[in-house]
Amino acid sequence: MSTESKLCRGCGLQHPLSAFAANRSTKDGLQARCRPCVASYGAEYYRRRQAAKGKTVWVRAEVQPGWKQCRSCGEVKPHSEWHKNATAPDGLATCCKPCKAARGRAGHLKRSYGMTEAQRDEMVAAQNGVCVICQEGLAEHVDHDHQTGKVRGVLCFSCNAALGQFKDRPDVMRRAAAYVEGNLWNPTLVAQGVYRQPS
Repeated sequence: MSTESKLCRGCGLQHPLSAFAANRSTKDGLQARCRPCVASYGAEYYRRRQAAKGKTVWVRAEVQPGWKQCRSCGEVKPHSEWHKNATAPDGLATCCKPCKAARGRAGHLKRSYGMTEAQRDEMVAAQNGVCVICQEGLAEHVDHDHQTGKVRGVLCFSCNAALGQFKDRPDVMRRAAAYVEGNLWNPTLVAQGVYRQPS
């Protein structure tokens, strides 16, 4: 055997010494497997351990230049479908724009209201998919009590904005309802030709 090469225990082939990583605990100071075998063995070992834990193992796909595989959905998409990330080796985020948006929505629900998307969807289903207040608009915006933080329901954009404009004050909302019904501005007939103006 040549002193300039070594037999790899992984693939069984003779490789130059530069193909082996350093390992001070061995006689020759080199690992028993060549670098490609160590990489493939490590990846295979990792996959086996993750599968044993019941976790999904991400498998890297071969992609052409200008395309990238998403770590979340596994789809291969063009670079235009990714946000920039200056700290990443390729300058792109690890997941595509739709996956990042979905993560953002889920994170917002958890941080702001302490609920999951499934819990929100259950509330919307219980409301038959419509706003609790107007019973017409699509239920899209989670509404909560600003003092206690408790979630009250899922509203349409208009009703959610209206509650915010009324600052969640029931007294103001009651006066607004009376105003719309004409009780605050419409004079009342009390006798023949005699009207009382609202106070």
